[in-house]
Parts: sequence; C-alpha cells; structure tokens
Amino acid sequence: MKRLLIALSCALALPALAQTYPTKPIRLVVPFAPGGSSSIVARAIAAEMEKGLGQTIVIDNKGGGGGNLAMAEVARADPDGYTLIIGHIGSLAVNPFMYSKLPFDTNRDFAAVSLLAMVPSIFVVHESVPAKDLREFVALAKAQPGKLFYGSAGNGSAGHLAMEYLKQVAGLDIQHVPYKGTGPNVADLIVGRTQAAAAGTPPLMPHVKSGKLRVIAAGGAKRLPSLPEVATVAEQGYPGFEHSQWYGLNAPAKTPEAVIRRLAEEAAKAAKSPRVAERFAADDAEAVGSTPAEYAAFIKREQDRWSKVVRTANIKAD
Repeated sequence: MKRLLIALSCALALPALAQTYPTKPIRLVVPFAPGGSSSIVARAIAAEMEKGLGQTIVIDNKGGGGGNLAMAEVARADPDGYTLIIGHIGSLAVNPFMYSKLPFDTNRDFAAVSLLAMVPSIFVVHESVPAKDLREFVALAKAQPGKLFYGSAGNGSAGHLAMEYLKQVAGLDIQHVPYKGTGPNVADLIVGRTQAAAAGTPPLMPHVKSGKLRVIAAGGAKRLPSLPEVATVAEQGYPGFEHSQWYGLNAPAKTPEAVIRRLAEEAAKAAKSPRVAERFAADDAEAVGSTPAEYAAFIKREQDRWSKVVRTANIKAD
C-alpha cells in the first residue's frame, strides 16, 4: 500500500513539476570552444527558449577532448533540468566508437530532448582538379589510386568522417592529411597542397566564390538553397548517403519526464521560430525541433551509420 501511495504521489507530481519548472537560470553546456557552429546553434535556440521558459539560459563553453570533457561533467550533474548540453554528431555518434574508453556511457547517461539543427557538409576540390562533379572525381580517383590527398580539421573530425564515408561507398583510394583545425586545412587546400575536403559551407564558400575551390557534391539529404545547382552525393549515384553535422539538446539521464517534455516543447518552438530560421540560413543550417523519441531514434540511426565507418576505416582517437 505504501509503494502504491508513493507511485501515485510521483505521478501527480510530474504535471505540477512541468508547470513550475524552471524556477532559476538553466546552464547550457557547449562541449566546444566559443565561436563554432555549436555556439551559434546554442545561442540562437537559447535566446528563443528563454521567452517560453521565463528564465535565463546561461551558455557555458567547455572545450577539450573532442567534447568528452564536457560530456563527462554533465553526465555527473544533478538530473533536475538545470544542467543541459548540446549534443553533437561527434560526441554522441562517433566518439563512443573512436575512443577505446570513455568516462561515461553515451546512451545510459544522457536523455534525448530535441534535435535542433542539421548543417550539411559540402565536398570541394581545388580548382586544378579536373572534375566538375562527384562522378568525375570518383573516376579520376579510381584512375589514380593513392595519388589524391584530402585534408581535414583533424583525426576524427566531421570532414575526416565525411570523406572516409565517401571512400567506403565509392570504393576510393585517396589519402588523408589531418590538420590541427579547419584554418590550416583550408589554407593548404586553396593553394593546392591537398586536392579535396569536406566541411560545412561557412569556411569554404568564400573560396568557392573566388574560384579557388569547386563544389562537387552536397552531403545532405537535399540540395542546399545557396547551391541549388549542386547535386547531392545520393543523387550522383550513392543512394542513402548523408553527412550533416547535427546538434541537439540533451540532459543527464533520470531527468524527470515532465521536465524533458517541457524542454522539448520549448526547443521545438524555438527551432521553428522565424528568428532562428533566419539566423541558421546564413550558415546553410536547417532548424529541426523534434520530440525526445524522434531525437533518440535519430541518435540510434547515426550511431549505426558512424560506428561502421569508424571501424571500417580503423579511425582511432589521437
């Protein structure tokens, strides 16, 4: 009887908790240094969520360890809805398979709240590469196995994973050159020291417009509004291919369901707001906003996809 009363009291408390939460500022941890896409997404979404929640959301950038340091900290935080983290393709779908040991369990220690944004990659080549599209690049690479080089922002970076995924589906033999960041990678690419790369549009488009780089494919599920003439990888012969950096909202496991639902509702409203859509469009990002169940299923699909890429390419953390 006592257990039944406790269960009933908990069930009745959940709706009340959803109505009263939050009663103080919320800390939103961004697991990377300030200035990147993750910070842009966090700040744009948080500014809109504050309107519905009635509380300040404090952005806290905690870089290091490919996002693992911040993930470990949030995994240990009180599951009360006042410490949240920006989930990312790297921290949720790649690192669990690239690192031999992590101080947390990605699936057990975090609750999915909402998928916030997708940032499709584009595949580019140096102007000297005689390939106008992906089909021609694949033909060129197969005619010269091991002779072409692609750069990335580092081992295990989004660009590294995107190119390794393309290598696997297209059967290519091209060599990886890891750099310490996007800047050095792009610098060598535009002078022709490497021949190809994959990344989001912001660091690449100025050089595409100048003619130094050529876009041969869009990595997302659909063409980009800023590059409507560029076909996707899937359209050019590789159905099902998709590579986008993505960002979501996650909470420590055991955060009350009522709080998760409230956060998810506000995150979805924020993602669908005109202000966020306008801000994201500048970086070719697509605002999403989803239910917790939809986001959890999305993470599972991404883990299935990227675990295979990481293992096949034998990608290890530095």
